[in-house]
Amino acid sequence: AVRSMGNSTSRLYSVLAKTLSSSAVSQHQDCLEQLDSARLDPIDPKDLLEECQMVLQKRPPRFQRNFVNLKKNAASNHRPIRVMQWNILAQALGEGKDNFVQCPLEALKWEERKCLILEEILAYKPDILCLQEVDHYFDTFEPLLSRLGYQCTFFPKPWSPCLDVAQNNGPDGCALFFLKERFELVNSANIRLTAMKLKTNQVAIAQTLKCHETGRLFCIAVTHLKARMGWERFRSAQGCDLLQNLKSITQGAKIPLIVCGDFNAEPTEEVYREFSNSSLNLNSAYKLLSPDGQSEPPYTTWKIRPSGECRHTLDYIWYSQHALHVNSALGLLTEEQIGPNRLPSFNYPSDHLSLVCDFSFNQDPDRLL
Repeated sequence: AVRSMGNSTSRLYSVLAKTLSSSAVSQHQDCLEQLDSARLDPIDPKDLLEECQMVLQKRPPRFQRNFVNLKKNAASNHRPIRVMQWNILAQALGEGKDNFVQCPLEALKWEERKCLILEEILAYKPDILCLQEVDHYFDTFEPLLSRLGYQCTFFPKPWSPCLDVAQNNGPDGCALFFLKERFELVNSANIRLTAMKLKTNQVAIAQTLKCHETGRLFCIAVTHLKARMGWERFRSAQGCDLLQNLKSITQGAKIPLIVCGDFNAEPTEEVYREFSNSSLNLNSAYKLLSPDGQSEPPYTTWKIRPSGECRHTLDYIWYSQHALHVNSALGLLTEEQIGPNRLPSFNYPSDHLSLVCDFSFNQDPDRLL
């Protein structure tokens, strides 16, 4: 269990400061050596949140978002599993490549943006956290989240675009974190996605976990598919490859599955239809927020680039609808909250919104598809 740091917040702040100061691949090992003894010492999440808020005291307060209750039947006899999906925006890309023309450079400073990211994670307290575009894994997220009780896994892109940016912090990739007090790792697979039989630059992590409370197995996967228009067939091929891998890992859907990711694909794309129609019997959790339960949100990312305004639905949490139930989902930011300059901003650290869902197991574990 995580214990309180009591009067040791100054020590915690020094560790937080160390994670802020490292900014290059060559510094990763030094940073890890500095944090090695501290990493074994658990952090009280309240203390870390207070430290983040101290760093952010000159910024506007974080946006308030509410959970929408989606569970219509009787309460489950076990605690829900909270899953958070988020493309956090790689620091190197935000500062060096993405050209957010309405976002002040000051808003992208890592020292503060990093605390905004942590504040969002700490606010929702996910049991499982799935992130994309992580380029500060070794010097920030692994050292801190491991001390919050998470088991941490990172799989970088083979040819990360972050490496093209001067003074980068290493490659970006997917990261998966789960609370060790709630789950046991049974199996883990790092998957380099293929398309047209060729290995690609996109990756996925798939882990089979055992829930301590129920004894039930399930698989959690995180991915980030190829970006940009004109690559629809490529994304479709990557999606097919990922589904084939997941069919094998879940023994053809015998093991319940949750897939989180930035698919870089609108619901009109073929890769979306592949996941919707897969033999794994997947549904998209955020469709359940719509009045008819059939429509995705109007946007999960909203930014302004030199080419114009980009408002798209690209991020999803897929789940085995025969085995899992969505108890609730976190509502999205409104257009008014996002503001005319869109994302990222002084209020919000990424150009993508975080998605958060609470899941419970259906009561009949042997129910057929």
